[in-house]
Amino acid sequence: MTVGVALNATDPDNQIDATVRLAGEAAAAGLRSAWFGQTFGADSPQLAAIVGREVPGLQVGTSAIPVFGRHPLTVASQALTAQAATHGRYHLGVALGSRFLVEGGYGVPFERPVARLREFLTVLRQLTETGAADFEGELLTTRTPIPARVPGADAGVPLLVAAMGPQALRASGELADGILPYLAGPRALSDHIVPAVHAAAEAAGRPEPRIVALVYGVVTDDVDAVRETATEALAFYEQIPSYARAIELSGGTRAVDVAVIGDERTVAAEVRRYRDAGATEVVLAGTEIAGDADRRRTWDLLGQLAD
Repeated sequence: MTVGVALNATDPDNQIDATVRLAGEAAAAGLRSAWFGQTFGADSPQLAAIVGREVPGLQVGTSAIPVFGRHPLTVASQALTAQAATHGRYHLGVALGSRFLVEGGYGVPFERPVARLREFLTVLRQLTETGAADFEGELLTTRTPIPARVPGADAGVPLLVAAMGPQALRASGELADGILPYLAGPRALSDHIVPAVHAAAEAAGRPEPRIVALVYGVVTDDVDAVRETATEALAFYEQIPSYARAIELSGGTRAVDVAVIGDERTVAAEVRRYRDAGATEVVLAGTEIAGDADRRRTWDLLGQLAD
């Protein structure tokens, strides 16, 4: 099983330099992949390209770019550039996003998200595999009057979706290479998420999908204090229906209920539970929440768990 980490550098002087340093530490600890979120700050495909270039051998990925406020031509250009820069080690994740960020940030209606996701994935597949597209849908139009190919990215780009709801899982199984569920515990994965995306992929004649489970967790002895901090850090997700549903299906009521916080034995056991629930890869997020010492302790454990 591949084990990775979501990097979230908070250095006030230079986020890019700090991220490269952290990625080097992750690779040295034996971690196989580094993933980067996308909000309104640093551009995650550029960040992944830089890290992948600076840290040879480390798989890098975006988790995840919202399909609202962007066009497939632009996202494909970013992804293909990152893939060429890393010589085939870049993984593109896209997401529906949330009404709060889409309407509040871009000023566009959060309407028909799954239909937009389907069209977005269809076009991305054309662009990343062939360097060309000729698509006119209900929500998106994409044509390439000049080539969109990036030499060096000929192997294409793995397409993953931060999907957890039934419709998004169906679209992901049919059109993507896998999913990036976050705050979905082992019970939600094994009973709902994994069977749904596998069934959709099988019905569409596609290969078995990757299940890259993003798990908020850290190794620490100060469990109560870290759990309190995590409760505040994760509260935002409880307002988003897809996350709230995944938390409930996992047996929790708050987002922190699916966080993995404890000593090495506790975290290792939980990582294995995700594997047993169907995760092909586990990526820990939030490992910086308890400070550098506990982050390094967590990464050392994850490196030992990696195949």
